[in-house]
Amino acid sequence: MNQYDFTQRAAVVTGGAQGIGYAVAERLLQGKARVALWDRDEAALAEAKASLARFGDVHTVLVDLTQRDDVQAATHASVAHLGAIDILVHSAGIAGANAPVADYAPDEWTRVIDVDLNAAFHVNQAVVKTMIARGYGRIVNIASIAGKEGNPNASAYSAAKAGVIALTKSLGKETAQHDIAVNAITPAAARTRIFEQMSQQHIDYMLSKIPRGRFVEVKEIAAMVAWLVSAENSFTTGAVFDLSGGRATY
Repeated sequence: MNQYDFTQRAAVVTGGAQGIGYAVAERLLQGKARVALWDRDEAALAEAKASLARFGDVHTVLVDLTQRDDVQAATHASVAHLGAIDILVHSAGIAGANAPVADYAPDEWTRVIDVDLNAAFHVNQAVVKTMIARGYGRIVNIASIAGKEGNPNASAYSAAKAGVIALTKSLGKETAQHDIAVNAITPAAARTRIFEQMSQQHIDYMLSKIPRGRFVEVKEIAAMVAWLVSAENSFTTGAVFDLSGGRATY
């Protein structure tokens, strides 16, 4: 396993109590980063903190990312604890209901867009301000292959993740002169608790589209993120990195 040196770096990982976020936090801690986990699940946060503490300094913040004031408060709390935020990995999100557009509940559409896109805006905006002030930062937004291709019966999720991709591209261009790299990754589905929100038919559909013939593992996602948030990634910004097992190659 390649290891990047994150000594003296402080990272925020949203959705860090489980799944992709947890795997990313573990990888960063192994590189000696100090990490703040932001999540809305208090019990999962406590469990993650206890599990990851063997690797180093783990700070936790209970936060609703759809609430702008909560995100601002979480940013201030993490800066106060860590001294700065050098790295942001925005991983938090939900799958939402599976239904065709013709039948998709408007309230569910609003909920998914709020959690998967509006929250990404709140988090990126709050944290990038601290990075601009310091002249350094690395941001990775976890999008999805659905944001590139659009999954049937998952229009809200697909639209939200497409929005995350566009947000990433815009922010990457805006901050390119500040030694801030802002990139997104578009993984295929990983077998995490998000599967609990999906129908078995939808899970089977996603697997059928992956030439590798399997779902991506969270440790594989963490490996790609580790380079993207390292100091070695000193040029690439506003880009989208495919992690779909061959489903999309652009």
